[in-house]
Amino acid sequence: MSKNVILITGAGGFLGKLLARALVDDSETPDVRLILADIVEPKAPVAANALAIEADLTNPAQADGLFKTKFGVPDTVYCLHGIMSRGSEDNFDFGVKVNVDSVRAVLEAARHASQRAETLIKFIFTSSLAVYGGPLPSIVTPNTIATPQGAYGMAKLVDELFINEYTRRGFIDGRILRLPTIVVRPGPPSAATSAFVSGIIREPLQNLPSTCPIGTSLADPALTSLALWLASPSTTIRNFLHARRVPAARFKPHTRVVCLPGFTATVRDELDALEEVAGPEAVARVKFEDDPENRRVVSSWPARFDNSYALSLGFVVDEGGMVPIVRRFKEQLSAGEV
Repeated sequence: MSKNVILITGAGGFLGKLLARALVDDSETPDVRLILADIVEPKAPVAANALAIEADLTNPAQADGLFKTKFGVPDTVYCLHGIMSRGSEDNFDFGVKVNVDSVRAVLEAARHASQRAETLIKFIFTSSLAVYGGPLPSIVTPNTIATPQGAYGMAKLVDELFINEYTRRGFIDGRILRLPTIVVRPGPPSAATSAFVSGIIREPLQNLPSTCPIGTSLADPALTSLALWLASPSTTIRNFLHARRVPAARFKPHTRVVCLPGFTATVRDELDALEEVAGPEAVARVKFEDDPENRRVVSSWPARFDNSYALSLGFVVDEGGMVPIVRRFKEQLSAGEV
């Protein structure tokens, strides 16, 4: 196994691109070599020592090939690939193929590569708060049972079970990160049920209209009642880097799941932050078209977590709520960074 050889699946996605750049810039990961894989050949960061590979990970042979490149066996895998929540809800069979079967293929490839290298590959998997559903406590803790109410959350939970079992058996060194909803995501809207969470900030800041699927008007009480569990992209990437450094013995003995720290905000809080940063004219660009299915799925997700376990492991949390996040995204837009 080669030190600081890191495989990122889903490397062409939003978080994959940020992670690749962060690893290249990270002083604690010297001479990093990146294996970047996605269904369309991803673009490597400037000045990166990287292999960019087009790969269909539903094909086990292609998944296995990622562990046999000229860089050797990676010491870490960031498994980020998948199709988003609304996409997997609308196309169940394809969602299972991508979000379960291909993850299992990468897991199996990592298992056998670990055996060949006679050491454990760190397998960092991005899960989601969508694994939760049904009646929930007011604050989710590490002991809260996951009962998803959507195909996306179901697939993530299946993957978690595999990763915990592969870790228990000594096949890999798994680390499962349940992500909050990330805001603000740049680029065009995704097929995620939560895509509007970024859209109602991103588009108005670019003088574009945006549609909010929650409520029928700015005065609708649903905007205040629907709370969300959120984190910024920059904090999420810091936590991705940290996940690789947590000693295995620090995790709970029965599970490698960590709910990454986040904060609670309502849709109203988002719009209030938008108004504070960009004025009422920005809020006026948001139109309301209530989508009952979207509202059902998003409302099933928890909005308040106990951050203490994740913080005890050294993960970090955003401070200050939505306003600094909206302000930072506006600055990035002005600077042409997103």
